[in-house]
Amino acid sequence: MTASPATTSTAWTNWAGQQHCTPAVVATPRSERELLAAIEEAGDAGRTVRAVGSGHSFTDACVTDGTHVDLRHLAQLVDADPATGIVRVQAGMPLHQLGPALHEYGLALENQGDIDRQTLAGALATATHGTGERFRNLSANVVGCRLVLADGTVRELRADREADADLLRAARVSIGALGVITELTLRTVPSFRLRKVEEPRPLAEVLDRFDELAATHDHYEFYAFPYSETALSIASDRTQDAPAPLPAWRRWLADDLVANRGLAAFSHAGRRLPTRAPQITRTMTRLLSRDERTDHSHRVFASERRVRFTEMEYAIPRAALRETLEAVLAMIERERIAVTFPIEVRATAPDDAFLSTAAGRDTAYIAVHQFAPMPYEAYFRKVESIMDGVGGRPHWGKRHFQTAETLAPRYPDWDRFQAARAELDPHGLFTNDYVRRTLGPPPSPSR
Repeated sequence: MTASPATTSTAWTNWAGQQHCTPAVVATPRSERELLAAIEEAGDAGRTVRAVGSGHSFTDACVTDGTHVDLRHLAQLVDADPATGIVRVQAGMPLHQLGPALHEYGLALENQGDIDRQTLAGALATATHGTGERFRNLSANVVGCRLVLADGTVRELRADREADADLLRAARVSIGALGVITELTLRTVPSFRLRKVEEPRPLAEVLDRFDELAATHDHYEFYAFPYSETALSIASDRTQDAPAPLPAWRRWLADDLVANRGLAAFSHAGRRLPTRAPQITRTMTRLLSRDERTDHSHRVFASERRVRFTEMEYAIPRAALRETLEAVLAMIERERIAVTFPIEVRATAPDDAFLSTAAGRDTAYIAVHQFAPMPYEAYFRKVESIMDGVGGRPHWGKRHFQTAETLAPRYPDWDRFQAARAELDPHGLFTNDYVRRTLGPPPSPSR
């Protein structure tokens, strides 16, 4: 079998700069054949294997002292059929490259998150999502994949084969615990434009009208600012209007000065003067203004994020949104927590991937952030205790303190995922501390 390009003792750090490891081997295969060789070599040497994408997970999901598989060379749009909307994409392709590539064929992802630095496989593996009560997360549009297994075989899973149904529902959101995906088959939609309006509104008004706003707009979300009664309302709607991006000076003001340079300055001020966090946050909200832009969807969904932060996000029952968010905001004020980052609130439709955070229920998401150099654990643990009270499910790629024991009751199809894991990776080759902690030890293949 062809040897895979590899290096040794290469240090790895995630995007936020808070997860580190030095894997024994870094494999950078240029073909599925080279990937098979790398996995076979790792198994023979007794090393576990973790696939790594852009490093945008805030958890230790990719941390290993075994073999890192970096799929940067498997990052092509293999095929696209504008008539059916079905496309085949190699797993290592970053979302920020996939959007323009699909657009060349008159296609687009039907929904997307607000960060597009992740690789496609990494975003799917952690149940990454956008917002919009009629739209599901990214993984819901996977209709097939090629999965390299620990035994050196390649399993092709297809939605149109009944025998593959459970395995594909497991593979769509797998945290990399089943094998290494090399190629994905996706359902896309005809390309479209979005009109996005951002404007400050009273938080009480946004909460009162959230159901109406989510139903009225294709994609609705808002940012709630601790210690403030102001929210930033963000509504995006499909439109036939011609592209009308922000003028260059306005784009610099909104996207560079306020959203990045300004946020960085306020974050550093909050770090130096943590007791002044309430005043800093209220000052930030006074800089908010109304912005409107229209452009192709892949240019509107995502925003540039240059300020390093760490994040926790919980998926909760949609009906529990208001009480849960108000409890988080009240806790922050009561505990006088030094936080200057806003809290992001979104909603999506339910889906059926076994480990999807939106599995089987209309879902709202509450995401809290902390400036990377500042302490986060006490804050996040207090938030998590509130989320536990409403059956919250943590985003698999963002900070949380859950274990397999606490997570299993929150997923109706937990045992079906474990059965797929037992079949595809019975000996735990694709395991690390994060997988053991959150999914448990590799299940017996006879389970």
